[in-house]
Amino acid sequence: MTQPDEICFLSASELARNYASGKLSPVEVAEIHLTRLDRLDPALNAFQVVDREGALQAARKAESRWRQDAPRSPLDGVPVTIKDNVDMKGWPTRNGSTTTSAEPVAEDAPVVARLRESGAVFLGKTTTPEFAWKGLTDSRLRGFTRNPWALDRSSGGSSGGAAAALAVGIGTIAHGNDAGGSIRIPASFCGLFGLKPTFGRVPHHPVEGLFATLNAGGPLTRHVADAAIALQIMAQPDHRDWYALPAPPDNWLTGLQPRPQGLRLAYAPNLGEVEPDESVRACLEEKVARLREAGALVEDVGPVIPALQPTFQDFWRAGFAHLLRTLPQHQWDQLDAGFRSIAEEGLSVSVERLLAGEAARARLHQCFAHLYQNYDLLLTPTAPHVAPPAETIYHSPLYDRWRDGVAYTLPFNLTGQPAASIPCGVTEAGLPIGLQVAGPKYSERAVLEACLAIEALHPPAFPPLSSVEQEISVR
Repeated sequence: MTQPDEICFLSASELARNYASGKLSPVEVAEIHLTRLDRLDPALNAFQVVDREGALQAARKAESRWRQDAPRSPLDGVPVTIKDNVDMKGWPTRNGSTTTSAEPVAEDAPVVARLRESGAVFLGKTTTPEFAWKGLTDSRLRGFTRNPWALDRSSGGSSGGAAAALAVGIGTIAHGNDAGGSIRIPASFCGLFGLKPTFGRVPHHPVEGLFATLNAGGPLTRHVADAAIALQIMAQPDHRDWYALPAPPDNWLTGLQPRPQGLRLAYAPNLGEVEPDESVRACLEEKVARLREAGALVEDVGPVIPALQPTFQDFWRAGFAHLLRTLPQHQWDQLDAGFRSIAEEGLSVSVERLLAGEAARARLHQCFAHLYQNYDLLLTPTAPHVAPPAETIYHSPLYDRWRDGVAYTLPFNLTGQPAASIPCGVTEAGLPIGLQVAGPKYSERAVLEACLAIEALHPPAFPPLSSVEQEISVR
């Protein structure tokens, strides 16, 4: 193994095998990833901070453990990135906002603590839009994060920095979180696998605000198997999160196999009464046909649920209003104009309208519970469109949040169900398309095994580095 580009795209399991054999060292791998970061991130703008010293220090410790044949976990010495809306000891948590403190925090969030204990090597913290409010990644704090498949396109959001870096081979696993699609949308736009687990599966702290029961932490990866490895570590318990599920059994994700034969799959290309672009639908239906050939039963089930906006718009506005109330009014002028507009609209949402949204979540769950009486899993597009231009104004007439952003992803945050986005092809223009696989609560194993089957039908592809570097040299 001599080519740095090849090393940067190795899976976690491949890195572990090379560490165990002595063919590679964690220090060597960390240095290669950091060099790549230096070379490519000026064009991508995927990092809020880079922890070069911390990464190399962690890599040296991991190298020592591998030499002693005593790794802490399958992620010992594996390069990982952390989204900059969770706490990482010794670094500030900026949340994509100029209104936040630049002071370093004193302790790790649960997911960071578990990854650190596993021996992961943190390269740094990745960009997010202000308070992770939208499905694109740009902010006054950091500017635009760009898509490595086409630098004039958005990487998606709100885990946009995580996805952009990972797609171009910076890091092996990326941490993200998802309250409306923020793992799955950037995974779709950047040609990656992204898993939003069941709510409460991955502990989080601090937990506050109206969206606390929508948000779920999880991995973005280039390979489905890497996500299973990461999730087993991320899902370990932490006493600080009172929403957290009980710790899963040690073997809950071991022995995963692609199992298409006999799988009962519902297919809803127009979930929630939203139609995807023709190119997106054609790509998904080609994948559906191949799943049928592999032995799965796939049936079109129609929209399944009603349109989300009429029921949940007030709920969304009120959540941002809560955030707005936590900021001194003299800072409001610093905020993303789109975020501030939605938040100010939410200041007038009554308790009755807010509670109506909560009641509607239960009804939404009942729709899916009824569906899963007859099907194992549900297939939908991840997004109606491929990645839009990077400068797109979110929740505007040209890119509406409900129609163009979270139409297919938000339902599973409202119900707490696990859902993943897996690559299923690219358009003629070379932009990735994602297929969403969702299941009942606690069905991460079934979702992962279905995604392994889909991955076997369509092995992952990555952005052509030559074109990325050509665009970078022009810039």
